Amino acid sequence: MDGADFVVVGAGITGLTLAFFLTRAGADVLVVDRAGIGAGASGVQPGGVRQQWSTEINCRLARESVEFYAHLDDELGYRVDARLDPCGYLFVALGDDVLRSLRENVDLQHRCGVPSRMVTAAEAGELVPGLSTGAIAGAAWCAEDGYFDRPQTVVDAFAQAGGARIEVAEVVSLDRRQDAWDVRTTNGSVRAKTVVLAAGVDTRGLLRPLGVDVPIEPEARHLFLSEPVAERLVEPLIVISERSFAAKHMANGRVLASDLAAAGDAALHRERWRATVAAGIEEFLPALSYVSFPVLASGLYDVTPDHQPIVGPVEDQDGLWIAAGYSGHGFMLAPAISRRVADAMLGDGGNPIPEFAPDRFSGASLIRERGIV
Repeated sequence: MDGADFVVVGAGITGLTLAFFLTRAGADVLVVDRAGIGAGASGVQPGGVRQQWSTEINCRLARESVEFYAHLDDELGYRVDARLDPCGYLFVALGDDVLRSLRENVDLQHRCGVPSRMVTAAEAGELVPGLSTGAIAGAAWCAEDGYFDRPQTVVDAFAQAGGARIEVAEVVSLDRRQDAWDVRTTNGSVRAKTVVLAAGVDTRGLLRPLGVDVPIEPEARHLFLSEPVAERLVEPLIVISERSFAAKHMANGRVLASDLAAAGDAALHRERWRATVAAGIEEFLPALSYVSFPVLASGLYDVTPDHQPIVGPVEDQDGLWIAAGYSGHGFMLAPAISRRVADAMLGDGGNPIPEFAPDRFSGASLIRERGIV
């Protein structure tokens, strides 16, 4: 394979947005992925984009990413056949502790310009017709949060718009030789001054032969999906953490429902997860009582100890960068993060987001993102 200014390992939303910003600035970029565009976690995520977070950095990045997505056609330079529907996210509290936490989050979000607000149980019922509110203490709501109707189209659009070369091949090894990296793949080798590892859960394995370890662990996530239902049943995403329950009627007609605590082998635990979903529906969304969920969609989050991405240059490995560990919010934050990373790599090479620095786990107290769905 020919050489490149930058080699990006991983053709999910993180790698492709980064390649887009680099090529838009005139860089020669090669993206390498063992299975192709959006073949990993980016290919199964449902397309949610929200601004309700518990950390300031994520709120600010989310604001920027939402603005980018709102003008996606202009940013990418052509019409993308995908629409961001601002259907709203409702985070429900049943008890005082969660209600207090949601209030703190909303206060923080307001300082960052996020138009979220606290609502009463009665107001939640007005926002979500058919929601049973008897057990609800209150909720946090942001009307600008929403979902793309065709999230995979968005991932593909970044691949088409950027102009980066994309090679389907597995990376076998990384070796630093003189002033460049030799990236050996199953299709041959390529030399680049800068390599970015944006390979999700596979990133840790690529770094270990270099004597570098990062705390990224795979975490299985599971969603139940119905067959398409013509009648619209529940428009916002409803999240009730105290019942480990979430549900949303998607643009393609399928109803999404999840046991947020689902973990382990699907073959062993599927029916327990299904029971959690059924209980949540019975208590809060009786309009979904007659909906069946024959499909269980599973994927992996690349999770870090503080549920925040690991982004920046790798210490003592000149020209090697990491952008992984997004803990399930890559699609939501990728435009803002990748823009900063591209600017840093093309500029002074400094760490673009100190809160996500790869070396933050060495003894420092971590600021955990609590808004994980």
